[in-house]
Amino acid sequence: MSDPLTLETLGWTDHFADQISDATGTPARIASVHRKRLAALTVDGPLNLVLDPGLSTATIAVGDWVLCDPSAARVLHRLDRQTSLQRGKEYATGERQLIAANIDTLFITTSCNADFNLARLERYLALAHDAGITPVILLTKADQAMDAALYVAEGRTLGADLPVVALNAKGRDVAQVLAPWCRPGQTVAMAGSSGVGKTTIANALTGANAATQDIREDDARGRHTTTGRSLHRLPNGGWLIDTPGMRGLGVADVAYGIDATFPEISALTDLCRFRDCKHEAEPGCAVLAAVDAGDVSADRLSRYRKLRHEDHVATETTAETHARKKRLSKAVNSPEKGPKKRR
Repeated sequence: MSDPLTLETLGWTDHFADQISDATGTPARIASVHRKRLAALTVDGPLNLVLDPGLSTATIAVGDWVLCDPSAARVLHRLDRQTSLQRGKEYATGERQLIAANIDTLFITTSCNADFNLARLERYLALAHDAGITPVILLTKADQAMDAALYVAEGRTLGADLPVVALNAKGRDVAQVLAPWCRPGQTVAMAGSSGVGKTTIANALTGANAATQDIREDDARGRHTTTGRSLHRLPNGGWLIDTPGMRGLGVADVAYGIDATFPEISALTDLCRFRDCKHEAEPGCAVLAAVDAGDVSADRLSRYRKLRHEDHVATETTAETHARKKRLSKAVNSPEKGPKKRR
């Protein structure tokens, strides 16, 4: 039988305590979000809660802390988040989708096969760094790889102090290997493609037995096995938020996270001759000089530029978008170039 819940074992910190000096209500942590209701945990047990009319459950994330009225089963107020994991919903829009809240560590999960992709890992790292969440890369299927050490070495090129852990998701030591990040009161979340072993790892951490599906042989991917986000208590007192495999992982308004993911590049940008240097062909570019000297990988720079461009376009305001299109139209129809010919 599990020990009784306390606010501290639920993940309560001074960050949340400082917000309730003048507020009323019972603290509750959101365990799952449904279309019209919220499942929550309190020190007195689980609750089903509803929001006031006009409020949407889309504004609440798994892991959130709220103040509620248990007798009326009603949410009174959502507390400010300590961390918030979000992704850009679509390229070239500023929309962001809540994934989960108040996470301490993000287990970015991939496998030692065709699913391993540095560009996708960097996207997850940018989201984690921007949110202030500690990232850890988990490399599954290490027992099936010809040389798992090569994948580990590749993963470690993405950050000097970035933990990269190779494991067999079905091994008996999974919970022990990941224990340093699953301490009492700590919340971890799992993210990654479908079929890389997230559900298997979640089963190992929680002691549950959620269904898994085999991967496809043609591309080393799997079908979706987790269909929703939910908060699970771990035997050692930590908490796990599992997430479905995400086909799209857009970035929006995460410039800080991108710079933190590419520190060897962002450290040089202030040394460029031009403040708005795009590190493409400008004279006096410190980043391009570092590439020529072999200090910065050309592939890393290419992926950095792609993420920065996507982030800029996705987060520009409507007015900025209009101004950009107007400048482009003027350039195309300028007297020197003449009007754009119709076909």
